[in-house]
Amino acid sequence: MALIGRLFVILFGFLAACLVAGMIVVGAVLFPEFSDFGTGSIDPDALNIVLGFGFIFVSGFALLPAMIVAAITEAFSIRGALTYAVGGAIIGLACYLGLVPFDTATLRFEGIVRRHLEIMTGAGIVGGVVYWMFAGRNAGAWREPRRPLRLPPPLPAHSPPQDLPPS
Repeated sequence: MALIGRLFVILFGFLAACLVAGMIVVGAVLFPEFSDFGTGSIDPDALNIVLGFGFIFVSGFALLPAMIVAAITEAFSIRGALTYAVGGAIIGLACYLGLVPFDTATLRFEGIVRRHLEIMTGAGIVGGVVYWMFAGRNAGAWREPRRPLRLPPPLPAHSPPQDLPPS
């Protein structure tokens, strides 16, 4: 039963991390547009749609690598925030490199844009930390046995009698 609850926590943590990472990706890509004062304000409805697509993009590409990282950290009860930040960076890097063409003749990625690589890696780091805040802090805790309830200490022998309810 604890495992089922843990799966829901992992799912919620993953969705929260993807939402934050998607917001970072969209904000960083649209930053030149935000900084241009000549265009006026940005339509909030359009921004919400773009943020939704950023969330879908990040969650779709990061699902499999994030499941692997979550399974490893749950299996070994790894709970360090730095571990999740590094795992998020690797996931962000993998998501970006999955979109860049790879030349098998030269064994190089062709067309890497450094700014985009930094954006995806940074979004992965922040996503990993957000996941740690929701689910990573208690990784593997579902396997530990519950602590027994502690009974209150007995009353001293010379204490006044307690009022007992009528039976």
